[in-house]
Amino acid sequence: MKIVIAGGSGFIGGKLVDLLVKNGHEVIILTRSKKTPSKNVSYILWLQEGAVPENELHKVDAFINLAGVSINDGRWTPKHQQQIYNSRMTATDELVRIISAMEVKPSVLINASAIGIYPASYNTVFTEKSAEIASDFLAQTVKDWELKANHVTQFGVRTVFTRFGVVLGREGGALPLMALPYKLFVGGKVGGGKQWVSWVHVEDVVRAIYFALQNDQLQGPVNVTAPTPVTMEEFGKMIGSVLKRPHWLPVPSFAMKLALGRKSKLVLEGQHVLPKVLMANEFIFNFPELKLALEDLL
Repeated sequence: MKIVIAGGSGFIGGKLVDLLVKNGHEVIILTRSKKTPSKNVSYILWLQEGAVPENELHKVDAFINLAGVSINDGRWTPKHQQQIYNSRMTATDELVRIISAMEVKPSVLINASAIGIYPASYNTVFTEKSAEIASDFLAQTVKDWELKANHVTQFGVRTVFTRFGVVLGREGGALPLMALPYKLFVGGKVGGGKQWVSWVHVEDVVRAIYFALQNDQLQGPVNVTAPTPVTMEEFGKMIGSVLKRPHWLPVPSFAMKLALGRKSKLVLEGQHVLPKVLMANEFIFNFPELKLALEDLL
């Protein structure tokens, strides 16, 4: 397959490119700066003055959109929130424009998304069929992001919204920050501890994206979370167990709000999310249990 990726050099994008190349696919990465091509990976300028990517894209099979400012970096000041929002809207608008201008359309667009679209809850279990949508910043961003990406369906393009959970990896995602207190022997319960963490190993994230590329029956929302969410209290205890560190020093909610500002919602609130679509289509998780994932990553 010939696959175009926006956001191909990020935490998830880099690992996805490696997987696609390993499996013999041709990858084209949309970039804002010139880069040197390598085996099976080339680069095309976009979102720059004079850039017309569609003129260089021929017989493309699929688009994958991972572009956007990371939600894990920095405090959520109003300015940073605007950057998170605008980066996703701008990139998705441009991808829709590119696809609309292409004479031969791709068969599929895989668009990144997030389980933050679901409301925080201690008791509700959310699946792809859940209609409830939260009203906060992240949920509104996800909702608008998916609505923009969905415009390509008018061109007959199958569209999949991969709603990522809390992605765990060594060099990115949420885990390095969550594990740091334990490495310093000051780990403990965060907030009330009963909030849900619908986590997923980054390796399973990229495998799920690849799975969605290959399975024509997948469309619309697809929750990309491990099938075994845990509470924040359980998550912390497991980090301590794997690292052989104590789980003893509680971090009260007000301290998290002081430290992280509005972003504290990511750790103080959570959703119990299940990947029903992946499970129904017999996707096999390499890391279905948290202990397995943390032992691999820590």
